[in-house]
Amino acid sequence: MVVYILNEFMYKITPSKILKHPITIIIFIQLAWMLITTLGSENITISIKFFIARLWFVFSCYFVTTQLFKNKKSIVPFILAYAIPLAAVCLITSYRHAAFNFDDKIADWIVSPFYNDHTAYGAAVAMYIPVLIALLFMSNVSKFLKITIVGLIVILFIALILSFSRGGWLSLATAAAILVSFWLRIKLRTILITAVTFTIIFFSFQDEIFIALGRNNTDSEGGYSNTLSSVTNISTDASNLERINRWSCAVRMFQEKPILGWGPGTYMFYYAPFQKSSERTIISTNFGTNGNAHSEYLGPLSEQGVLGMVIVVILFFAILFMGYRLYYSVKDKNMRILACGIFLGPFPYLIHGFLNNFLDTDKLSVPFWGFLAILVCIDVYHRNGNTEETKN
Repeated sequence: MVVYILNEFMYKITPSKILKHPITIIIFIQLAWMLITTLGSENITISIKFFIARLWFVFSCYFVTTQLFKNKKSIVPFILAYAIPLAAVCLITSYRHAAFNFDDKIADWIVSPFYNDHTAYGAAVAMYIPVLIALLFMSNVSKFLKITIVGLIVILFIALILSFSRGGWLSLATAAAILVSFWLRIKLRTILITAVTFTIIFFSFQDEIFIALGRNNTDSEGGYSNTLSSVTNISTDASNLERINRWSCAVRMFQEKPILGWGPGTYMFYYAPFQKSSERTIISTNFGTNGNAHSEYLGPLSEQGVLGMVIVVILFFAILFMGYRLYYSVKDKNMRILACGIFLGPFPYLIHGFLNNFLDTDKLSVPFWGFLAILVCIDVYHRNGNTEETKN
């Protein structure tokens, strides 16, 4: 990161088209606001560490890779450089899991030491399945490579099922729904209007909806059917109830410090006093274990104030608009298929981000920011069938 920044100051190595791209501008704004909230943090040491880690992820996986993806031939090797080791991790994890008869109670810790829990593991696997499927439909991918990719898809798909990660399953279902909208050529405006309509209906009948959800007492243990049924269980499922507890704490923390928040990375160290005894669960703790705010939106809200969450939401919509625009505007068929597959990686994760947050880890930051860099490079360099190298 430091070498890249020094080169940027001395030689201006980043093309202006990349620096002026809306995604890049949003990233700069997010980093600038994160720095401001770091300086006003309740624990500046923790926030500085968090801020530096974010810089590492963004510069290494976004800015540096935009140099790499000027050449479109570098995109597929980048994808496989993560997907193949990930498949190896899936094989090792599944082999170890088999010793316990694939018990869902074991899924959480069997992924160690590669991932800290099964939800991060499921998120990573779900992020790579759509892009690998996209590679199968590209005519410029060799038959041997396609056979390899089929093997990777099978391994990852089985691993996703065995992960018992409801968030991972949700991500893949979201990717499938977006793909259907592409096939049916449903306009983004129609999708947004539908989403707003359902949101209004939800808040209009929230009491009735919560009463209905309260009747579901299926826990996320005991197999796949129970795991699926437990998604809407907000009465007895400890995992769901703990998420609500963490989200409620994040909102209360925001209400106390609505402008600057408590400081990046500090949620887990300060949320304990904001817990209510009526909302605590059997897995609740006062020591910041078992994750943090469990939300890519409420986490920044509590740590960086209202603007922190607003920036994430703006990034959410910027990726959404870019993904749909690229699918309908990229001229080269292979590049359009690739753009679709890449878009179906990070965007469904942002839906998953309502339930979990992993962008403070390297395991998810590499594919998220890397895929974002690919989309931006397709938009800047390859959307109109440009040559592989484009000058500033």
